[in-house]
Amino acid sequence: MPLTDQHRFGMQLAQMSRGWRAELDRRLAGLGLSQARWLVLLHLARFDEAPTQRELAQSVGVEGPTLARLLDSLEGQGLVQRQSVLEDRRAKKIVLCAPARPLIEQIETIATQLRLELFAGVDEADLAVCMRVHGHILGNLEKP
Repeated sequence: MPLTDQHRFGMQLAQMSRGWRAELDRRLAGLGLSQARWLVLLHLARFDEAPTQRELAQSVGVEGPTLARLLDSLEGQGLVQRQSVLEDRRAKKIVLCAPARPLIEQIETIATQLRLELFAGVDEADLAVCMRVHGHILGNLEKP
């Protein structure tokens, strides 16, 4: 059975995602962080206010127990801290500690350099079309 363009598109998208993340992980290996840990730090840094553990898990796209183990590790490294929420004793806000800031800057610098390399030679109009297509597909995924 021949592959349709839609099938190829999906396969390419998955391959690109895995390859991009693997290359970024390779470049970040010198920072002593696993892929899961640097991803949590990046998501955490993008919140305007300290998120709850549940909000952070949703942002990263992992289950609560998985995030809890990652936070244990990051807390042990002095990069994050859990703080109690006055309104809900069960909830914890996750706060970046001072040593995490320069680390996040390094992650962002390395990630930006990789993006520049990967998008070299890609026309802005082509990128806009791809983003529209991806947006449409993402919208279809959100439909019940």
